[in-house]
Amino acid sequence: MTGAIAVAGPKVSPWLTFGARRLGRFVVSLWVLVTMAFLMIQLIPGDPVRSALGLTAPIELINARRAALGLDHPLWQQYLDYFGGLFRGDFGTSMLTGQPVGDVISDRLPATLQLALPAFVVVIALAIPLGLTFAVLTRGGRHRGAELGFTSTTVLFAAIPEFLVAVALVAFFAVQLGWFPVAGHEGAGSLVLPIIALALGPASTLSRIVRVETLSVLGNDFVRTARAKRLPARIVYLRHALPNALTATLTLGGLMLTSLVAGTVLVENVFAWPGLGSTISQSILQKDYPLVQGIVLVYGIGVLLVNLIVDLLLAVLDPRSTIREN
Repeated sequence: MTGAIAVAGPKVSPWLTFGARRLGRFVVSLWVLVTMAFLMIQLIPGDPVRSALGLTAPIELINARRAALGLDHPLWQQYLDYFGGLFRGDFGTSMLTGQPVGDVISDRLPATLQLALPAFVVVIALAIPLGLTFAVLTRGGRHRGAELGFTSTTVLFAAIPEFLVAVALVAFFAVQLGWFPVAGHEGAGSLVLPIIALALGPASTLSRIVRVETLSVLGNDFVRTARAKRLPARIVYLRHALPNALTATLTLGGLMLTSLVAGTVLVENVFAWPGLGSTISQSILQKDYPLVQGIVLVYGIGVLLVNLIVDLLLAVLDPRSTIREN
């Protein structure tokens, strides 16, 4: 009786499989995003150029602008041209000003990041210590008053929209007290109120998540073992409990970073901030569709990149989940 001998193939690293899978998802998501951005103009009822330039615009100007935008070509050619332009860094041309969309984005994006990135740092700097502190204070049903106060306050702040927080901050700190500029980009002082308006709600939400995750971790065996070894409390909480509670926190934190960038749309309009948020609002009102298209694409790419980075960080923090997934 002859038996077949199984020959094992080369073992593929789970990290390589994980990276290839995540990169593949990113590429597919990016293709869907670019396609939807391209169809934005195509799905607008009527003639987008006529809508942008107005009913009184001469037909010669309409035809010239359509030709400049490539809208007189077949749809498949427009699609290929759009993809090719993106690979060259060409996001199109504004219908109203004729200025390259990429130039507008490069001018306004730094102002938006000037709000979103510090706001994210503030969220992390507030949420993690607050969540950890109240998890320790309220563990095992202790300090019911502190738990009720923390929960009620964070739920309230998380429920208030950013633009209402921004209006309240302007009315009190800028108009009544005169501590900060009412609007505009006038130095470091003009950053304070917009950053607070962006960070307050996400910090409240994230601190509740940190508290819940920390309470769950504090009941695990490895934490009880660390206490049995009579390790100092700061070692137990900071070295053993907190890193294991950061998995869900990191996931939500990445989503909040993308929401902070999107939240700048309303906050920038309240503070007349010269970023992408105020620019896209003006472009929608002016029906400057290529500019709207380009800004939406930049926002979407930012979301995809943040999600990819968060996935990679989670794999580093918890490699066992990566091996199980693959």
